[in-house]
Amino acid sequence: MRELRFDPIRNRWVIISTERARRPSDYTIAGVGAHTDGKSLAACPFCEGSEEKTPPEIFAIRSQGTKPNSPGWRVRVVPNKFPALQIEDDAIRYGTGIFDVVSGAGAHEVIIETPDHNEELGDLDTDWIKDVLFAYRQRIRDLFGDYRLRYVLIFKNHKAEAGASLTHTHSQLIATPMVPPVVKQELTACRENYRAKERCLICDLIKQEIDFGARIIHETRDYIIWSPFASSFPFETWILPKHHLHDYSMLSDNDLRELAPVLKLLLNSIKRLLNDPPYNFVLHTSPPRFKRPGQPQHWDSIESDFHWHIELIPRLTTIAGFEWGAGFFINPTPPEAAADYMREDITKLIEVRRVI
Repeated sequence: MRELRFDPIRNRWVIISTERARRPSDYTIAGVGAHTDGKSLAACPFCEGSEEKTPPEIFAIRSQGTKPNSPGWRVRVVPNKFPALQIEDDAIRYGTGIFDVVSGAGAHEVIIETPDHNEELGDLDTDWIKDVLFAYRQRIRDLFGDYRLRYVLIFKNHKAEAGASLTHTHSQLIATPMVPPVVKQELTACRENYRAKERCLICDLIKQEIDFGARIIHETRDYIIWSPFASSFPFETWILPKHHLHDYSMLSDNDLRELAPVLKLLLNSIKRLLNDPPYNFVLHTSPPRFKRPGQPQHWDSIESDFHWHIELIPRLTTIAGFEWGAGFFINPTPPEAAADYMREDITKLIEVRRVI
């Protein structure tokens, strides 16, 4: 039986095509695989020893006594050499007829997750992944201090098919002078729910899904790995903190330490189960709380109504004419089935490989 399911967080419908349900082994992506060779390694600007090939670092976690822009780092953050937006521009808003324009103030940064060209984020030990998560937090905190910027989005493109231009593992950050539409929809849905019920929508969702169980992939004291009820894509997976917090940048070092093995577990399961597919993950947090002098604060109740989270989408299907034209997504793997496959795989990872 096919179903149309409504996603209350993103305010959209999804078609779950249960009659043509697909197993993990049914997804094959031509040309996907390791593609490291000596030439690409020698030319890689993200490898240790190639620091002069990138713009000067903004932030780094490095060995004591080593100098900026030199070897000896674990995690390194640099401006994108070809930025979509740049910090030097002013955020000037103006109209041209019925159209609106904002000049390109913002930031575009690269978080280089390891100096080792042949390691992926999921290969790193949990202390190292914690350092990557720490770098995310520190950059969000720093950029939230710029009143021109309304949002900071952390994202990762794994493999060229998911948008990565370099094979060396890295994440990116783009700060924008407005809240992106997808994030604004989540903020609006959470706010409307809070105004109606005086409860966090995602907190309610977590409690319900833990009680129901079928879509919970893994649960720790502080986090769940979850297959959303109205998943837009096959094996779409979220990491949700069980304790309410709107702002990722407010996480403590201990919070990051608890998050690292959960992220490692998810990345390893996706890699094993789906043969290392291309994927994207995004970190959705709240906008900064400050306001420009003389302007109203648009997100006044945000501490109570929003709930930060990570969304991971394996790139297993193609968005085609129907999706673009209708705004519906067709998912050929029901989230309950995806959760079953991933739950079984994670159990094996924990028992056999001792990932956490």
